[in-house]
Amino acid sequence: MEDKVQLSLEMLRKEEVDFLHMQFSDILGRVKTLTLPRNRFEDALSEGVVFDGSSVAGYAQIEESDMRAIPVLDTYSLYPYSSKGVAARFICNIFTPDGERSPADPRYVLERNLKKAWDKGMEFYVGPEFEFFLFKKDVNGEPIPEPGDHSGYFDHTPNDNASQVREEILLNLKALGYEPEAAHHEVAFGQQEIDLKYSNALLMADRITMLKSVIKNAAQNHGLFASFMPKPVNGVNGSGMHIHQSLMAKDQKKNFFYDEKESYGLSKIAQSYIAGILKNINAGSSILASTVNSYKRLIPGYEAPVYISWANRNRTALIRVPAGINMRKRIELRCPDPSGNPYLQFATVFGMGFDGIENNYKMPEPVEKDIFKMDSTQRKKAGIESMPESLGESIHHLRQSKLMKEILGEHVYNNYLTVKQSEWDSFRSYVTEWEIKRYLNVL
Repeated sequence: MEDKVQLSLEMLRKEEVDFLHMQFSDILGRVKTLTLPRNRFEDALSEGVVFDGSSVAGYAQIEESDMRAIPVLDTYSLYPYSSKGVAARFICNIFTPDGERSPADPRYVLERNLKKAWDKGMEFYVGPEFEFFLFKKDVNGEPIPEPGDHSGYFDHTPNDNASQVREEILLNLKALGYEPEAAHHEVAFGQQEIDLKYSNALLMADRITMLKSVIKNAAQNHGLFASFMPKPVNGVNGSGMHIHQSLMAKDQKKNFFYDEKESYGLSKIAQSYIAGILKNINAGSSILASTVNSYKRLIPGYEAPVYISWANRNRTALIRVPAGINMRKRIELRCPDPSGNPYLQFATVFGMGFDGIENNYKMPEPVEKDIFKMDSTQRKKAGIESMPESLGESIHHLRQSKLMKEILGEHVYNNYLTVKQSEWDSFRSYVTEWEIKRYLNVL
């Protein structure tokens, strides 16, 4: 450990780093940062930094607030931009005053779940499709829900701000060593997508925390505002974070989801994994689609899943199996969005699927018809159930789930329920402009 600390210090000196950002996330996925000057680097890398956990959502009570952020040395990244001086960052693990990993740390939640796969010789790989909107700002510099461009799906106009923002994002991601795969304009005006190279879930969650910062910084440089709100504009597609996933061997030479002898090329493991997600999706919904606004995206007609089913080609299904064989065999879960905590989202997806593997759940037949065109009788006959229609409904399912309590751990589970119930209560008691226009003059 001392050798790794010294190597890290040497790297900081070599790259003439002025500021070191020690980062971690709260249970909602908001990145928290402790910024240190040069004279604090050695102590921070050797001993970590103490902070007040009671000020971080879901972390600690006031009487047990002292927590320690210890940098994970192999998460070092040199910022491709900085307002003044050279800045770098480390992702941190969070420890209690007793020196134990904190059960409140979302990164630890993901690590603890991934160990179940690791113990069986597997590693959980993910590839999220990360969508977001670029909006204009008013004269005061505040974001307004007016698209920053009027381009369409896969459009690329060199003089358009959106294409310039995407190119800057890709350059910054390349400078970080993140191996971006693609960037393109999405369906709605102002809507964009960035894809990172398929990787293990812990690395991907770490990178998403930086990706959000890179996106917002690039947008700001072009006079725009980037938003990860799932449904910021009425009547158009919302922003999702479809998660492509598979279970790989530790040496990455075997894909446990592929078996050419089985139906659809899906191994028995993959079939049970899919069945586990389908069985548990309602319980995990409030983690994967974590805000009130998330459920305004999950409605029929906007290419977002509403019904619990899987398919090979049908994009109205919750789970899709894209074309591909051998190492490219994977499944795509289409309900998550970018507003949540990636550590908890990946832990939840994996935990639901792994429950299917452990209990040998049987995968139902695929639904290749457009489910949005089926009426309730047809869906019932096909055994297709609906996902939660609101955050309130999804919280109810979470509260009833022993599996989700096991996946999240009691501390995060209880605190997440408290925070989200408060959010739902605040929303359902608020009288909206829609209600005023709908009812005031007619009732």
